[in-house]
Amino acid sequence: MTTTPTHLDTALALAAADVPALPLRAGKLPFGNCPACARNACGGRPNMKTPGPCVCPQPCHGWAAATTDPHVLKSLEWAPVWRHAAAVAYHPGGAGVTVVDLDNADAIAWAHETLPATRTVTTTRGEHWIYRGTMASSNAVRPGVDIKSLMQYARWLGPGVGAMADLPDAVRALAVKEPFPARRAPQALSVPLRGHGGACRHRTPTYLERGIAMAVQRITDAHSTIHATVYRTFLAVLSTHGRCGCLTDTHVARLFTAAQAKGESPRHCTDAWANALTTLGL
Repeated sequence: MTTTPTHLDTALALAAADVPALPLRAGKLPFGNCPACARNACGGRPNMKTPGPCVCPQPCHGWAAATTDPHVLKSLEWAPVWRHAAAVAYHPGGAGVTVVDLDNADAIAWAHETLPATRTVTTTRGEHWIYRGTMASSNAVRPGVDIKSLMQYARWLGPGVGAMADLPDAVRALAVKEPFPARRAPQALSVPLRGHGGACRHRTPTYLERGIAMAVQRITDAHSTIHATVYRTFLAVLSTHGRCGCLTDTHVARLFTAAQAKGESPRHCTDAWANALTTLGL
């Protein structure tokens, strides 16, 4: 006769695999601070990469409560928490990974078109794509897409399927905010840059075309933060297509045209493109 693992059993198994685990209450939320730590009275620092001097044995401070210490997980202080836990979460950054949280079918389709295949986990509404490597976490980097890594937790839904790939530049680019304008790019650079002549990684000739079409659509669908959307889209296109020599002036002109249709000036388009090139070292 087999028994269903408890949430504590799951957390201990994760800890044994060097994956920091923590309990979640109903609604996929971490347990609140204990009375002694309410409003951070203990001096802990929940917004830092490590907790502060708090010595409270309770699972305080959200993601920072995640631990690989089985003695903590099994301690008497944590026992009441596990009895009321609704799920188990883990700290992706602490496990050395990044989770791309895809919340709907459109987001999943975008990932298949844009990101390299990696380990995937089915969620209630979509999928988690898990990559080897860490980065800053960021919510709503595009419609239906969150990034969970450092200083964040993700619900544990199983080990997933597929081989885990290294964290790609295309994911890192999603969380990059546009810097202040680089020292003025030449104004003659109205439709700049061809590729750098590297080896082409595209599976088919349609891969680039689909990527450009999706980038144009992303700009066209933006209803707010137009500047940031244009920059992040340029960054994503260049991180995927900027090194192989396939990106032509025609492709770039399509991106600029879409941006200018949303009210961007040619000068801002040029600056955003130049900043994206600088950020990626192209």
